[in-house]
Amino acid sequence: MTDTQDPTANSVEAPPRGKASPPSTRRAMLGLGLGNTLEWYDWMIFGLLAAFIGPQFFPSQDPVSSTLDALAVFAVGFCVRPLGGVLLGNVADRIGRRRVMLWSVGIMAATTSSIALLPSYHSIGVWAGILLLACRLLQGLSTGIEAPLSTAYAVELMPAGHEGRAAGYISFFQNFGILLASLVSFATSYIIGGDAMSTWGWRVPMLAGAAMSFFVLYLRRALPETLSEEEKTERTSGTWEGVRRHWLGLAAIIFVVGAAQAYNYAWNVGLPSLARGTYGENPTTIFAITSILGVIMLVGSIITGRIADRVRLSRAFVATRLAVVPGIFLMLWYAGPGLRTFTVVLLLGGVLLAANMTLYNVVSTSLMPKYCRATGTGLGYGVAVAAFGGTASYLIVWLQSRNLLWTFPVYTAVLSVISVVLYVAARRHSGTFAGE
Repeated sequence: MTDTQDPTANSVEAPPRGKASPPSTRRAMLGLGLGNTLEWYDWMIFGLLAAFIGPQFFPSQDPVSSTLDALAVFAVGFCVRPLGGVLLGNVADRIGRRRVMLWSVGIMAATTSSIALLPSYHSIGVWAGILLLACRLLQGLSTGIEAPLSTAYAVELMPAGHEGRAAGYISFFQNFGILLASLVSFATSYIIGGDAMSTWGWRVPMLAGAAMSFFVLYLRRALPETLSEEEKTERTSGTWEGVRRHWLGLAAIIFVVGAAQAYNYAWNVGLPSLARGTYGENPTTIFAITSILGVIMLVGSIITGRIADRVRLSRAFVATRLAVVPGIFLMLWYAGPGLRTFTVVLLLGGVLLAANMTLYNVVSTSLMPKYCRATGTGLGYGVAVAAFGGTASYLIVWLQSRNLLWTFPVYTAVLSVISVVLYVAARRHSGTFAGE
C-alpha cells in the first residue's frame, strides 16, 4: 500500500486508526451503520413506490407516463447531490465528520416525514408536485454526502488493513436499508392490498422511515470525531488545492461510482418499475422478489469485504468490476411479462451487484488523502450519481418503451471499462491513501 502524505496538506499526521476500544468502536459503527440504513431506506422507498406515487402527484391517462413523471422526480433528486457533496464535504473537512453526519440524517428524516403527509394533486393541484420535488431536492443534498463520508469515516476509525471489512460493514447497513424498504413495501401491500396502496397505502412505508429517524439521531449523537483539531482546515484553499492535485483520482471516482450506480439503480429501481409500470406484474410479488435481492446484497457485503482484505482491495475491485461487462447483459432476458424470468435476472445479477456495491465507495476513499477526502469523494460521488445513477431507472423504462433496451447494458459496460482504466491510472499517478 502507498500511504502517501500529500505535500500540500496543511495538517499534521493523522493519529493511528483503530485505537478506540473495541466496545466504543462497535458503538460508533452501529450509529454510523444505522444512519446509512435510514438514508437508503428513505431514498429507495420513493423509487420502489414510484408507480403508486406518480398518479397521486402527476395524474395521467397513461400509467407509464405517470410512472415516468415520478421517476423523473426521483432522478432530479440526484442533480443536487454534487452540491451536497461539495458543500457538506467541505464542511466535514473543515469542522469534522460527526456534525455533518448528524445533519444528513436530520435532513432525510424531515423530508421523508413531509412526503408522507403531502396532499395529492387532487387536493392542491400542481403545488403537490412542486412540494414533492422540493423534498426530493433536499434529500439529494443529504445523500450527496452520507455515503462517501460514512465510508471515509469507517476507514479512518477501523484499524489499517481492515478497509475491506469497513466497506462490507457500511455496505451491509446500506443494503439493509434497501431490503427494509422492500420488506415494508411488501408487507404493507400484502396487508392492505394493491388498491389501497394506490390511494393511501404508499404513505405507510414513508411514515415508518420517519419513525426510525429518532432512534438513529440518538445513536449518532455519540459518534466520536476522527478528524483532530490540528487536521481541521481553517481555509478552503488547502482542501481545494488537494482536490486539484488529485484530479485524476477525482475522474476515477466519478466513473468508479457512476458505473456501480447505473447497475445498482437498474436492478433495484429500473427493473422493478419496468415490471410493475410497463408489464403490469403483481406489485406484491415484485416486492417479495426485490426483498430476496436485498438478502443477497446483505450477505454479499460481508463476504466481499472479507475477501477484499485477503486478496487486496485493488485486485478485488478490478476483478468484480470487469465481471460487470458481460453480467449486465442479463437484463435483456426480461423482454416481456413473466415473473419467472424477472426473478432469475434480478437474483443472478444481484450476486455481482453485491460485490460492486460493497467496494466502490472504499475504492473512492482510497484515491483521496485525508485532509481533502470528504470534499473530493463527495464531489466525485455527487457528480457520478447525478449523471449515471439517477438517470438509470428512467432510462430503462424509456428505452424499453422504444424497443431500445439493449443499449442500456452496452452503456453500463462501457462505464465499467472506463472506471477500471482510470482507477489504474490514478493509482500509478498519485498512489493510494487507504487499502492496497
